[in-house]
Amino acid sequence: MRKVFQAELQQVGDDLVEIANLVQVALRRAANSLLETDVQEAEEVISNDARIDMLQNHLDERSIDLLALQGPVASDLRMIVGALRMSASLERMGDLARHVAQVTRLRFPDPAVPEDLEGTIREMISLDETIIAAVINLLETRELGYADTIYTAKARINELHQSVFSKVTAAEWGSDAQTTIDVTLLSRYLERFGDHGVSVARKVTYLVTGEWDGSPTSTPPA
Repeated sequence: MRKVFQAELQQVGDDLVEIANLVQVALRRAANSLLETDVQEAEEVISNDARIDMLQNHLDERSIDLLALQGPVASDLRMIVGALRMSASLERMGDLARHVAQVTRLRFPDPAVPEDLEGTIREMISLDETIIAAVINLLETRELGYADTIYTAKARINELHQSVFSKVTAAEWGSDAQTTIDVTLLSRYLERFGDHGVSVARKVTYLVTGEWDGSPTSTPPA
């Protein structure tokens, strides 16, 4: 019975990695759709998000069954409860990639990002790509150096997110209302993506060390 339990617990961990890999693909394709104004790729990102949702549901069902039937204690209990919370963060990251693709679709055939903010948005995307890659490595290896990578990238995203607000509220900002809304939302989506990466990093750190870091991110993940 114990071997079965450990196999099920391993599967939960494998499922988290699979979801994170799908999120990585979703972010990369959503970013490409945004920067290349590729509406077909945007549509595929939007439709493929259902697979992430399905895997999260399966993982959560598996975890709840383990809680109900196996009565885990100590580190195993932390792992299962942590997996439930991490799966929610990963699913939300997938949603945020979908939101980026939806902005592409709504603005097509026009680009959603004006030239004077393209560099900032590109850098935010690159940092989010760093974060999801580090999340995958962290889930696979439990090497906490990857958590530090996530925190460093998120700190820079916060700076860029603030710079977008400063840009669009400046007197010399000349873009129309729709463009202002689009870039504000895009910046927010990319910033929130990083927040959820931080959330996963903190939970893995807790699983490894048994110590919880409750310091806030820019805003609580939602």
